[in-house]
Amino acid sequence: RTVFFLIVTDLKSMVSVGLTSLAASKYDLTSAAIGKKQMRILCVGHGGGSLPLFLANHILGALVDIVEIDPVVISESVRAMGFPAFSVMTATGKRALPTPDIIDQVMWRGIHERLFLYESEAKEFILNNQNNSYDIIFMDAYDGADIFPHSLWDSDSLFMKALSERLHHEHGTLVVNLHSDANISDLDRSIEGVTTGKYVRKVGKAYKKGLMENERNGLVFSCEVPWLCNVSLVVSRGMSSDGRHRDQIKTSLMKTSLEVDKILRLPFSFLDYLKTGLAII
Repeated sequence: RTVFFLIVTDLKSMVSVGLTSLAASKYDLTSAAIGKKQMRILCVGHGGGSLPLFLANHILGALVDIVEIDPVVISESVRAMGFPAFSVMTATGKRALPTPDIIDQVMWRGIHERLFLYESEAKEFILNNQNNSYDIIFMDAYDGADIFPHSLWDSDSLFMKALSERLHHEHGTLVVNLHSDANISDLDRSIEGVTTGKYVRKVGKAYKKGLMENERNGLVFSCEVPWLCNVSLVVSRGMSSDGRHRDQIKTSLMKTSLEVDKILRLPFSFLDYLKTGLAII
């Protein structure tokens, strides 16, 4: 089996905290990894496509929808980065190419058939695809000013309501890549152990309100991305604090990450991305 490497550290962090949280939610990751059950994944933001390729390669049951607003990003990922052209979808929900070309067949060995790349705003895609339920959603979307749009975390918006309906109600997990705003003067020192700034906590609380308000369980936390000024924010419907202290939750996640490492046998350890800077929101 071909091994795909995630070079970018923030993507490694998103995968590590996201899949660990999903496994901690009693989701059967083993069956999904070997292709015995489907895992529905949504990636908001495409970039070069390394994240969806990585997920589809290492989780044989993964069906990955990718949403990208910029057509140039899509075309360049295919032309310059080698992303499978067969994965590109039309506005009507059909493949842009009726059959995969020989390059896709030889290079991707079926992975391209489990990838679905849409040119769309995230808001429109979520609002218009009412039949899909996602086990995990990865959100790595920034505007031209390198800002995470408020429309994607407005707790009172139609988008948030639709997102709540699309995220699996038992174990659904959302992972958001955010720029860290933590500094000495901005830390919220009213909460013990907090290492994230007020902006990250504000975004986390917005998702907590929008996605957890009517749920029985739920946990929102963030992890600092090693060596970068980024934070991976996690909204988990399947986890719960159960009155546990932050360090107890961290220990439990670290233990689960080692179990996930054994299941997926990846070229990096999830543990490295859960050891530092965990904050409960």
